[in-house]
Amino acid sequence: MNDKLNGTVALITGASSGIGAATARTLASQGAGVAVVARRKDRLDALVADIEQQGGTALAVEADITEQGQATRAVQETVDAYGRLDILVNNAGLMLLGPVVGADAGAWDRMIAVNVQGLLYTTDAALPHLLDAAQAAPRQVADIVNVSSLAGRRSFGGAGVYSLTKSGVNAFTESLRQEVTQRHVRVGVLEPGSVDTELASHNTAEIRDDMIDRYHDMETLAPEDVADSIAYMVTRPRHMAVNELLALPTEQV
Repeated sequence: MNDKLNGTVALITGASSGIGAATARTLASQGAGVAVVARRKDRLDALVADIEQQGGTALAVEADITEQGQATRAVQETVDAYGRLDILVNNAGLMLLGPVVGADAGAWDRMIAVNVQGLLYTTDAALPHLLDAAQAAPRQVADIVNVSSLAGRRSFGGAGVYSLTKSGVNAFTESLRQEVTQRHVRVGVLEPGSVDTELASHNTAEIRDDMIDRYHDMETLAPEDVADSIAYMVTRPRHMAVNELLALPTEQV
């Protein structure tokens, strides 16, 4: 472990697997107390046990952040447990691919609920605590990292609504950044390319097979690669902000 984040507290959504779980482990290894938020409590408990075994500090918070009351409660439980909040990683995401023509509008609703509304609800609840932390020791700076996607800056056929949600995340991030950056709350967006996670597993077998065919020869990113990028963003000196980070597999065009 190192001490770059000693005395700080981070909340990570979508932490039951993939990028979220890897980010929790990485930030805890750098000294942060971490609150891991997701719906799958059994996975959160296993993650907390793993972090604690490695000498870190973690708290499992079961919540569905698409419900505003639950998102608010998740933030409050974190602050109640640790006394502060310095870092918010909005990682929870859903990717349901397919053509717009003949689409299931319910899939659109689910993506918008997780990718947009959940992010907004959690950010809204966290901001007062982040603004307070930015004025206090040990760092006098706080961070929000919104995990977007390459699809937020480049549209692909069959990913229209997913791209809509992620480009919206990018726009919201930049607007909020301008609003709070002079109060030393840094707001950055991370746009990963292809990552080996469960994200594609919610799609139909046909779409999953197509993705396997498309990427089977590519060395994709691991969740730990993205977690390392997030850690880089939140450990910059107080006078430096990483506003946007695009992280792709070397072979991805």
